[in-house]
Amino acid sequence: MTAITTQPAGTSGSAGAAGPSVPGPVPDPAPAPSTVARRVRGRLRGGLGLLGPRHGRHTLPAEQVDALALPIGDDGVVVGVDAEGRPAVLGLNRPTPYDVVLIGSLWTAQVLALRVAATGARVAVETGRPQAWMQMVHAMGGGQNGLAVHEVGRVPPQGASAGTPVLVVRDCGMRPPRGRVVSGPWQSVLTLLPYLSPVAPRLIRQARLVGVQRISPDEAAELGRTMALPRADVESLPTLADGVTLWCADRDRQYAMTQPTDAETGLLGNPRRMD
Repeated sequence: MTAITTQPAGTSGSAGAAGPSVPGPVPDPAPAPSTVARRVRGRLRGGLGLLGPRHGRHTLPAEQVDALALPIGDDGVVVGVDAEGRPAVLGLNRPTPYDVVLIGSLWTAQVLALRVAATGARVAVETGRPQAWMQMVHAMGGGQNGLAVHEVGRVPPQGASAGTPVLVVRDCGMRPPRGRVVSGPWQSVLTLLPYLSPVAPRLIRQARLVGVQRISPDEAAELGRTMALPRADVESLPTLADGVTLWCADRDRQYAMTQPTDAETGLLGNPRRMD
């Protein structure tokens, strides 16, 4: 009997002899980069993507760079207008502690509190004269719309955050005690002083921003020494009109006139330095 054996395809009849090799499929050569770019552009135009609008470049000649003007801050509350009528913006909602001292009127502090509350922030007022703030509380819905009044030393922790920033207004007279609630991330503190008091130098040194309204010539001279103000500013402070504030931050100074809206005038009256 003859055994039948099978041989792999591609081999010769004798075992161990290598037969002719069968070539496999040869891959296409890689397309050139320019070819790939043309294919991508073709697919985009064919509906697999959208080409953006084609605009010319926005350029500014070097000689026009000095004509660019930038605002004081990119967000915040409008505290007034400067000498050229441009809005002066004060950013109070900050991720770092921010202390403000205002040597001025209750009227200005209340306008700032109203405008801060209008931005969605909460306002906590620490005051020894709550009756002066109750009209605002009632007008804003009995304290349910972002403004609450507390006795001196009775301000509870506010739980400030980026979503619910807080402004604490300290209206505690000429010698405000050290507050239980201090500035922190997303919680600024504004201390109102009706005049330049013995504690003012300490508060000014701790503050990041100081606002000064009309004061006496003697107070202006003392404040000028404390804050190293130029002679022109020292001489102008006793002559400021109602509603005008000199805002000082580090070496930057700017005068701003607070112009009330009709609603603010109806609630608080016209600008005034004396309360």
